[in-house]
Amino acid sequence: MQWHAQFAWLGDGMAADVLIEADGERITSVEPGVPSAPHAQRLPGLTLPGLANGHSHAFHRALRSRVQAPEGRPGEKRGGSFWTWREQMYQVADRLDPDSYRALATAVFAEMALAGISCVGEFHYLHHRPGGAPYGDPNAMGEALIAAASDAGIRITLLDTCYLTGGIGRPLTGPQLRFGDGTAGNWVRRVDSLHEETDKAGRLHARVGAAIHSVRAVPREQLRAVAAWAKERRAPLHVHLSEQPAENRECLDAYGMTPTRLLAECGALGALTTAVHATHLTDEDIGLLGTTMTGVCMCPTTERDLADGIGPARALADAGSPICLGSDQHAVIDLFEEARAVELDERLRTRARGHWTAGELLAAATCDGHYALGWPEAGRLEPGAYADLVTVALDSVRTAGALPDHAAEAAVFAATAADVRHVVVSGRPVVHDGRHLLVDDVPAALAEAVTAVTRPDPD
Repeated sequence: MQWHAQFAWLGDGMAADVLIEADGERITSVEPGVPSAPHAQRLPGLTLPGLANGHSHAFHRALRSRVQAPEGRPGEKRGGSFWTWREQMYQVADRLDPDSYRALATAVFAEMALAGISCVGEFHYLHHRPGGAPYGDPNAMGEALIAAASDAGIRITLLDTCYLTGGIGRPLTGPQLRFGDGTAGNWVRRVDSLHEETDKAGRLHARVGAAIHSVRAVPREQLRAVAAWAKERRAPLHVHLSEQPAENRECLDAYGMTPTRLLAECGALGALTTAVHATHLTDEDIGLLGTTMTGVCMCPTTERDLADGIGPARALADAGSPICLGSDQHAVIDLFEEARAVELDERLRTRARGHWTAGELLAAATCDGHYALGWPEAGRLEPGAYADLVTVALDSVRTAGALPDHAAEAAVFAATAADVRHVVVSGRPVVHDGRHLLVDDVPAALAEAVTAVTRPDPD
């Protein structure tokens, strides 16, 4: 397989007339300065490595546009908050089963492919039947997500999530009962079987990692078991961290320390761990994350949609934490928007420009994101890497007029997901001329799947 890219971002800069060759799912050679290649597929525009979506809750996509102006809870101003949004999210969660979840996730992952995403980290906690009883296959919901990624043509890291309490010292209730395994030991046994089945079945597009939902949802005495499972298997470990000030207050009241300090004392930080959001941190927290080389996944479109706040991304990176990006609850699925928001939000906070280069932000969207998801062989255009290619148009109304030397800046600061023209994942064409090759009509699939889980119940 051969592709001839008009321009390509090679990690350390731009190159023109780049011939990329692959054998199966891996790149075998990358040669800039090749004026023509008659037998190669032409890729006009800017070709990037596949993008990595570091944090996704696929079923949250059903909430897009439906929860923008809810009434607040008693005593809360009109417009609501993260917590009122969460209540509506639970209503959708309670309606899903393995079949409807596979249909919804397939459509969502196809939308991601159209946006140039070749790998997704699915933060998965919707494990059991309504009421909490397990399915005949205790991993039926996780298997549905793995199958959906295959259907949509992308790779997946299923971040199987331990979720045991409805807050520190409070039991799970209502829809939350679907999330819980009772104890971390039960979680280990269930995720072990999923991990072994994934390996045994030879699912080359899927890997299984671990997640701690938050320090609110996993008691201190059980955090170590989750961290130990991930460490023993060299698997990625992700955790929601300090997304809301209320989480920090609750942790301080219960344990006398911040959530970051608690995770550090329980052995949950390190180079294979990614903290998601990390919005409300102390200077000590930033130092702990940086010195342990714990990664941080920023999700700016979600953090602004839910009015969470602006996280200290630049300070975290300077302290030693690699930054990656996620679309989280999918207010939009557009990693170019996530990337530029890291810089633009910092400009709003500091009233100064130039905190991140386009190259740094592309690294967050590609190689650093794949590393966080346990695919260090991906996210680069170089021999031995996965043959994941994303070509962005440089002649759309958003990108037209960009100079070749500034093509990376055009992608990060002007392009959107709508400018993605071609996507190759593991050497397999998935998107051609903006059309998904495996899911015939992605908008129709989304509409049908979302309607199925949001229509009112019949009287």
